[in-house]
Amino acid sequence: MANTTGTTDDRIRAGRGETVLELFPSREAGPFGRRHKRERGARVPVTVVSGFLGAGKTTLLRRFLASPDGAGTAVIVNEFGAVGIDDALVRASADETVLLGNGCLCCIARSDLQLALRRLVFDRERGGVPPFARVVIETSGLADPGPILQTFSTDRALGGEFHVDVVLTVVDAVAGETNLDKAAEARKQAILADRLVISKTDLADATAVDRLTARLRALNPRATIERAVAGELDPQRMIAPAAVERSGFVAETAHADGIASFVLEIAEPVDWQTFSRAMETLTALRGADLLRAKGLLNIAGCRGPVVVQYVQHLAHPPVELESWPDDKRTSRVVFITRDIAEKCVRDLFAAVQALAGPPARD
Repeated sequence: MANTTGTTDDRIRAGRGETVLELFPSREAGPFGRRHKRERGARVPVTVVSGFLGAGKTTLLRRFLASPDGAGTAVIVNEFGAVGIDDALVRASADETVLLGNGCLCCIARSDLQLALRRLVFDRERGGVPPFARVVIETSGLADPGPILQTFSTDRALGGEFHVDVVLTVVDAVAGETNLDKAAEARKQAILADRLVISKTDLADATAVDRLTARLRALNPRATIERAVAGELDPQRMIAPAAVERSGFVAETAHADGIASFVLEIAEPVDWQTFSRAMETLTALRGADLLRAKGLLNIAGCRGPVVVQYVQHLAHPPVELESWPDDKRTSRVVFITRDIAEKCVRDLFAAVQALAGPPARD
């Protein structure tokens, strides 16, 4: 299975003075000259999956990729953070995965997304990646889908190869109302969706789910609303084309002040109790401002990596995978926080580790 960041070679070309248009100057042109025109229906369908931090996008995507409907899917993962966790989690399930990291698609130069899509087409035609029938773009939890849609509308070459079938926004049943209150990004994601999926309904009471459903319907009356239980959703709902026309979209975006991302990496095997106690302290003191912590841990005694995720005060049950998705077995956790200094988190972990002392010996 091939894997690429989708940007390095293109930036090298840019350094030599090559532009996007020189790489693919028109919808008919490819790397070896004129390309035969495709019928409109033959364009590759695209699903854009958005949703605020910790909403459960990756869980839904992994379940979809594991289903028969997910066969032949290429995935572009965008993460707000220096280390790609979601990319590593979905890589083994997708025919091709491209990571656009350390920013969100609405804020980094949109040419990165354009180049990644062109690279998929180029590699498919050269036989570098398996043939794919569709593309799923998983956006950062802080991304505004508007500029992504604008990319497909204004880039005629991309429009000749791809078309957006559906914008699917995942909303967390536990933290969804709070996120809609506090984060403009969460509201934009809901407003621009063709299909809204309420996740974690098994973790919230029915009254809260009904209240969130009513609020989403008021924000976006034209979108269909689905409910996912324990990450389960009819795979067809991930890719079925939207039944309504997408309304106008807003290209500009502004992130809430104080939101930052950093990575905690630990080279040695991690003692679970020590890590868990540190996270319990952090969530107890600053849970409201812990927008998401998600990562892979090399836990002492576990053969595969352990996936951990915390969203505000909610700690998801840790899950051990059968094997590591890559050769890097260093524990890495991406934190996305509001007004929490990176140094404070690192100092907290160091203090808990010092108090715990060395692991007990038999």
